[in-house]
Amino acid sequence: MATTKWAIDTTHSEVQFKVKHLVISTVTGSFKKFSGEVSSESEDFNNAAVTLNIDVDSIDTNQADRDGHLKSDDFFSASQHPTISFAGKLVKNGGDYKLNGDLTIRGVKKTVSLDVDFGGVVKDPWGNTKAGFELNGKVNRKDFGLTWNALTEAGGMVVGEDVKLQMNVELAKVA
Repeated sequence: MATTKWAIDTTHSEVQFKVKHLVISTVTGSFKKFSGEVSSESEDFNNAAVTLNIDVDSIDTNQADRDGHLKSDDFFSASQHPTISFAGKLVKNGGDYKLNGDLTIRGVKKTVSLDVDFGGVVKDPWGNTKAGFELNGKVNRKDFGLTWNALTEAGGMVVGEDVKLQMNVELAKVA
């Protein structure tokens, strides 16, 4: 079967993360600029090659001072490491999908696995073929060199170590 190329439709996609703050609440953030593509040899996307590039400078937690801190050397070091990248394969096992591959943050590459909910393939009202996916997983930020933290008076951490990843991705067929 021929290889089909797909591009992330960024106007209908989002890349978000959630992390504990002061152990008692959760902060949600997103990246506003990202791009990626998928190459698939089957209509069910089994064994599809996936790449994703995220612009670190586009981080948005709805608080400018926090965003600036996250871009600093304490966290992402955006001036030295402007891109978060992922390269991997989408694997179908029965009715379940996993996205397995290498995530690189701050120059550190680690293998990760995300749960995937495949929403299907449809033609939009303008005749374009689209595919939809929801992806979820978590990583430990310290594994990628994001180690800054402080302690509260009670001894709790300001920033949690586990970061939940949530992505809603719509693909547009390009070839």
